[in-house]
Amino acid sequence: MAIKVANNQSLTAITSIPASITGSAMTLLETKTASSDATISFTSDIDSTYKEYIFVGIDVHPASDDNYLVFNFSADSGSNYNVTKTTTHVRVRHDEDGSDGSIEYLANQDLAQSTSDVRLTFVGNDNDQSTSFKLQLFDPSSTTFVKHFMADGNGNEEADRLYRSIVAGYGNTTSAVDAVQFKFASGNIDSGTFKLYGIS
Repeated sequence: MAIKVANNQSLTAITSIPASITGSAMTLLETKTASSDATISFTSDIDSTYKEYIFVGIDVHPASDDNYLVFNFSADSGSNYNVTKTTTHVRVRHDEDGSDGSIEYLANQDLAQSTSDVRLTFVGNDNDQSTSFKLQLFDPSSTTFVKHFMADGNGNEEADRLYRSIVAGYGNTTSAVDAVQFKFASGNIDSGTFKLYGIS
């Protein structure tokens, strides 16, 4: 395969780019809006069409205070959300009044060959508090490899702290993962927007 190059080595002097040069594209597949829902589940559009899927949560607000947004995977079209997972969890904290800041490895949030939900972000339920996140799931339809994922989320917590949570892991299954569910550890999802994208 020939390497496609621009017509000049200086970026400031480029006047044309070969038409065959393309980049990755995000295709919006689904949007779900929460309104006092126990769960938000994506049970379609996760298949072999794309090698990477991105889930985005925007201003997700819990009904209950001092809460965790969690997620899990299904290998049976959403009948059960119980894929075995191994994960690691790190968070960065900064108090609203500037009194404290820290970086923490949360060993007690890690999963080791567990079917439990993955804790993603910490959040309170004051009227102005919410969480937003991005979850990347790689090659979920593979029947050869485990299913890698990475998540990055922000939440402001009940004690007026900012937490940025970074979670990574893999679903230890060679079955295709075809559904993903989000919920809070306790109580309903009061409001929020969830989006699913395919990456080509």
